[in-house]
Amino acid sequence: MISRVLVPMDGSDMSEQALTYALEAYPDAEITVLHVVGEPSPLWGKATGLALADDLEGTAQEHAQPTFDRARELVANADSDADVETVVKLGHPVRAILNRADDYETIVVGAHGGSVSDRLFVGNVADKIVRQSPVPVVVVR
Repeated sequence: MISRVLVPMDGSDMSEQALTYALEAYPDAEITVLHVVGEPSPLWGKATGLALADDLEGTAQEHAQPTFDRARELVANADSDADVETVVKLGHPVRAILNRADDYETIVVGAHGGSVSDRLFVGNVADKIVRQSPVPVVVVR
């Protein structure tokens, strides 16, 4: 039985579907919702504002808050006893997700997400996670 699940969420519909799936498939698991805020770079869109922030971690948490609020809504509406925590990390999404993978028994990820420009610069996050993860990955479409 799966007891620890990592669900990366980027605010996209696909990542919300991934969390919904995880809540249904693993109703008694400990689920961690991970939101990764890109490190400041001209290629990272909204994250470039982080470069000007005095409190980088606090600003990252602010960027993640809408995603976490939506995750809490999904959890509240689910028929699940899952224990859900939220974590925000700074960095490249694939690296941040894979750096935490060993702490979980599976990762549940949306097939794609983010804006078109995010996908151009970041690449296919789900595909890279599937190829490189040390634990099983469920890709939700």
